Amino acid sequence: MTEACWVNGIPQDQVPVSDRGLQYGDGLFETLPAKHGQIPLLAYHLDRLHTGCERLAINAPSREKLQSELLSAACGEHHAILKLLITRGTGGRGYRPPPDSETTRVLIRHPWPDHPPAWSEVGIQLRVCSTRLGHNSRLAGLKHLNRLEQVLARAEWSERDPWQEGLMLDEEGAVIEGTMTNVFVRLVDDRRVTPELSRCGVAGVMRRHLLERSIEAGEPVHKTHLSMKELQGAREVFMCNSLIGIWPVRRLADQEYAVGDWTRRMQHWAREAGIGTH
Repeated sequence: MTEACWVNGIPQDQVPVSDRGLQYGDGLFETLPAKHGQIPLLAYHLDRLHTGCERLAINAPSREKLQSELLSAACGEHHAILKLLITRGTGGRGYRPPPDSETTRVLIRHPWPDHPPAWSEVGIQLRVCSTRLGHNSRLAGLKHLNRLEQVLARAEWSERDPWQEGLMLDEEGAVIEGTMTNVFVRLVDDRRVTPELSRCGVAGVMRRHLLERSIEAGEPVHKTHLSMKELQGAREVFMCNSLIGIWPVRRLADQEYAVGDWTRRMQHWAREAGIGTH
């Protein structure tokens, strides 16, 4: 894998210090897998990006231009990560968005992370983060550049600790997501659920794929409020995103979970989309 960076389609690794993405986090990003020259679920990533641009009133680059640049960066790559950032562009001092700013595109290619296969097969240990997610319905669901909550949450444990991911709650104590993942749960009454994200959280691309695939299979997963009590009494729990696929949760504090048939079926659906270790 060759690391590389492009700014507005030109090979370089610098942006102006006046860029609003740097100044205010005024923008959005997508993190995409590149596998054998292809990008699984690319259309879903572009859907979310353009939805975010509409809600933030950022002039979105065309889907055709973004798709072309992304596939060009993925070409010839066996396994890599692409990170695409869209900012409102450069502007003068102050929060007020300039009316005539030109959008900045930054595309970075990174090596693929070397996660142990056991995390997908046997499962991971999950911790509850003390950092809480604040409510903001205008930003909920978006993958915007303001990630301080996730930065603070991820700083709560080190690589030497036994946990592989952290669970994030909102300011009222409801279960929302992981620091980099969405959460799916099979409850004790056999209902399949994932937290609803109308007030905070990121609506993940893998989350969307699994929700749609579940409906097609006649096994719908419901978006709902999820409490810690319900999670602690659940039968199956897994975390997911468009890079790792699905990591079953085998332990949260003193609670142990089985890796059941439902989780394995979801992993199969993730692999159908080209995401997952097997």
